[in-house]
Amino acid sequence: MKKLTTVLTLVAATVFFAFTAPEKKADTYNVDAAKSTIAWNGKKVTGEHTGNIKFATGSIQFNGKSITGGSLIVDMNSITCTDITNPDYNAKLVGHLKADDFFGTDKFATAKIDITGSKSLGGDKYEITGNLTIKGITKPITFPATVKQVKNALVGAADVTINRTQFDIKYGSASFFNLGDKAINDDFTLKISLVAAK
Repeated sequence: MKKLTTVLTLVAATVFFAFTAPEKKADTYNVDAAKSTIAWNGKKVTGEHTGNIKFATGSIQFNGKSITGGSLIVDMNSITCTDITNPDYNAKLVGHLKADDFFGTDKFATAKIDITGSKSLGGDKYEITGNLTIKGITKPITFPATVKQVKNALVGAADVTINRTQFDIKYGSASFFNLGDKAINDDFTLKISLVAAK
């Protein structure tokens, strides 16, 4: 009887520790800005424009199963346009995007995503939650992403849709002005390709 009690005690202890053992501590992966890209797309009634923006810096906390936190800093002064071939028109659009009508980069040189957590969607797919700051305004954000661990690095990809009017960027918005075919969509998208290493 004593032997049976001892065995049951060991089994109970094993089960207890199996369910109460702390999660593996998350490792920090630093963004490799040279290997990471952000492609933007903005649409209007009569067409669309595309371009790129660069990461300034950032880091991601990953414990092998989930993304537990992180911060991604974007250099808003690095914005470019890739669809306009005329140098003067290209410079005019980029200058307008940097102006107060849009991102006001003289005052707000960076934008930021603070990651607060993630939910596994199976395999390498996650739903990322966090807070997005543009022009000093912070709003909650949720977006799907694919994150793979490759040796000592993370390789991630995400498509993020942002409503610019939430960040007081109302220029050309049909939600606020009657502009007809000159209206610019409220939403713009970012296609993120990210590499981060320990």
